[in-house]
Amino acid sequence: MIREMQADIVILGGGTGGTAAALAAAKSGRTVIMTEETTWIGGQLTSQAVPPDEHPWIEQFGCTRSYRQFREGVRQYYRDHFPMTAMARNHAQLNPGSGIVSRLCHEPRTALAVLQQMLAPYIHSGQIQILYQYAVEATDTSGDQVRSVTVSHLQTQAKLRLTAPFFVDATELGDLLPLADIEYVTGAESKAQTGEPHAVDGDPLPQDMQGFTYCFAVDYVEGEDHTIAKPEMYDSWREYKPEFWPDKLLSLTAIKPSTNEPVEYEIFPGHDKFPLFQYRQILDPKHFADSTIERPISLVNWPQNDYWLGSIIDVPADEVQRNLNQAKQLSLSLLYWLQTEVPRPDGGQGYPGLRLRPDVVGTEDGIAMYPYIRESRRIQAEFTVLEQHVATDSRPDGVAETFHDSVGIGCYRIDLHPSTGERPYIDISSLPFQIPLGSLIPKRVKNVLAASKNIGVTHITNGCYRLHPVEWNIGEAAGYCISYCLEQNILPTDIRNHQDTLANFQQRLVQEGIELAWPELRPV
Repeated sequence: MIREMQADIVILGGGTGGTAAALAAAKSGRTVIMTEETTWIGGQLTSQAVPPDEHPWIEQFGCTRSYRQFREGVRQYYRDHFPMTAMARNHAQLNPGSGIVSRLCHEPRTALAVLQQMLAPYIHSGQIQILYQYAVEATDTSGDQVRSVTVSHLQTQAKLRLTAPFFVDATELGDLLPLADIEYVTGAESKAQTGEPHAVDGDPLPQDMQGFTYCFAVDYVEGEDHTIAKPEMYDSWREYKPEFWPDKLLSLTAIKPSTNEPVEYEIFPGHDKFPLFQYRQILDPKHFADSTIERPISLVNWPQNDYWLGSIIDVPADEVQRNLNQAKQLSLSLLYWLQTEVPRPDGGQGYPGLRLRPDVVGTEDGIAMYPYIRESRRIQAEFTVLEQHVATDSRPDGVAETFHDSVGIGCYRIDLHPSTGERPYIDISSLPFQIPLGSLIPKRVKNVLAASKNIGVTHITNGCYRLHPVEWNIGEAAGYCISYCLEQNILPTDIRNHQDTLANFQQRLVQEGIELAWPELRPV
């Protein structure tokens, strides 16, 4: 017998967008059931082990109030629970890891702790219920409405039927969309479809999407040997050379994303090349007193462990499993290569002192709980953001398209990693942009919103809408939108398509600390 549960809002997926949606809905007085496939909420911030990718102005403006509270919560977590140096404790813009990728590089387990603290009042009151290790299995739909969603526990196969007036798809892959017959697209659109300068020529390529990555954490213990067992697929990955790559994938030669020209890396800083270890370094001993932290820790999400040899969306289950396994084998092979064969500046080979840190990512094998997903199924939305709306070269006035239904803002380069069609990077300048409400609303189904990488963007514009603060803002806007709909007894499309209602809703967002427009800024 399937047990039934009911709430005001059911959020499928407890990633970055899902967590932000749950927080916004609970703040608005709504009851929430949120599912999460792993044992950690937070998605790319936690279970996928990716420090935040952010824009140059993040410390001053350009994110929601609650995202800023999360960022400051991370810094305060270290101040409250770790013996810090006086300089680090008093540094308002503390970067715990001193990493290059972000002004706030931190451990995924710290992000988890802060997110749990932010949700704690609503979890303790019963407003938010989180169903861990549950995945979407089936739906019951009636016309243009989803009536219920059945979820299944990944270990026990226990099933629950979840009902609510509104549903949010915040899954990493847009899992609700095919099950509820919500129209969607995947992969690369054609120029004929979108008119985008960087769309593909000829027919669209629905299975051509950005690669995903299994991240992992390491530190380095000089003089010790922490070499892992040789991975099963090591010999294969050691010899793999993509046609568009200047050397073998497991090498220190890669391609510069913005030009696709060869670039040379080094592992540790000191020889005038880009240091990969410091790139996403998440813990730096110099900030901590009393030798609490002995060695730097880094997250490995590098060009060498992006996996693009197959998709995990809309392919048979055995193919999904094969690609997930091969992606994990790639990451383990990269680690083994780093430990045994990578060329060192002193002429030697390998750093056997590189030590896998399972504790950092909360798994037994040391690989992140979930792959870092860059591209999802995407709804056919009331409005789809195109390259022409945000790319610098498409905007001669130097300003991104103004959206009348803005529910937030974001900023990042249009950054696409190599794709499953074995096409190289697309990395082009963009302008600070808005998030239109229409991109969260499916064109037909009335009581579902998208709240992750599954919004109405294209293969191209996904490249700048997929980052941490943007996904957070998308999720938060979805949570407030549904709460407003419940309050007013209307639908999301009613908000967008009635000027007075939209203005009132946008005022609510502003009151909740969501910025709707940028000042005049430079491209990125």
